[in-house]
Amino acid sequence: MSKDTRIDLVTGAFSYSGSCIAGRLLNSGRAVRTLTFHPERDRVQTFPYSFDDPVALARSLEGVSTLYNTYWVRFDHGRATFANAIANSRTLFHAAQRAGVARIVHVSIANPSIESTLPYYRGKAIVERSLAELELPFAIVRPTLIFGGDRDVLANNIAWILRRMPIFALPGSGNYPVQPVHVEDLARICERAAQADGDLIVDAAGPETMTFDEFVKAIRSAVGAGSPILHLPSLAMAAVSRALGVFVGDVVLTPDEISGLTSGLLVSHHAPLGRIAFSEWLIEHGGSIGHSYANELERHFSRLAA
Repeated sequence: MSKDTRIDLVTGAFSYSGSCIAGRLLNSGRAVRTLTFHPERDRVQTFPYSFDDPVALARSLEGVSTLYNTYWVRFDHGRATFANAIANSRTLFHAAQRAGVARIVHVSIANPSIESTLPYYRGKAIVERSLAELELPFAIVRPTLIFGGDRDVLANNIAWILRRMPIFALPGSGNYPVQPVHVEDLARICERAAQADGDLIVDAAGPETMTFDEFVKAIRSAVGAGSPILHLPSLAMAAVSRALGVFVGDVVLTPDEISGLTSGLLVSHHAPLGRIAFSEWLIEHGGSIGHSYANELERHFSRLAA
């Protein structure tokens, strides 16, 4: 059997979802490149995000069969803003077209909308539209709430708080739905989307839908914590999140994220493609999560500052 000599490029192959996508590709025998702000060395050929030099950016994409794009920002921080992320995404897509990339698989978010008042969801919708305007085959994958893997943030940090704090606060009633999808399911769905014919838009959602209150209580039970759950108005929750952020040196939960969560945006309205149930994953991993805090500012910006 001849060796697969095709090259794929995964933006952020050392990040959360990007590392899982890159891992699947490498394990299947594909050669993988990445664009990154963190020049780590691995089995992945590394190039910088040259958004200010479209020619160099296109050069890093030459010979690439599929571009898996996970690049985005969670919140405005210094020069990493939603406006810049939109502009950079457009630059990346045009560079891929110029380099002759055969297909783009773009990781978006469930329920994006141009009309959204939330910059995250509106920005994601604008980027999707920019991709669709290119004459280049594409797939858009829209994950819900991602969990699992070595770089898990949300479930891990909820567990960390439950293990250490006397009270756990959550916004509103907690009765808004979430539909967790395992990061490995997301990576598998992305890989399948790359192999599909024609343009494709698909949700990446897990097999279970629950309220956020049930989500937190399931983690509390799994880690053996007894912290009571306090329901706060959104404004009060934002203040609590800012205070906790000062304590841990991170951005814990932004007001926009609170709005997206309480609006029930972290679910799909299509048949779920994820296979790994959050409740079953907790049975196996509940004892190991939340022993250390996953600091996103340190992960994404400390080396940039250095």
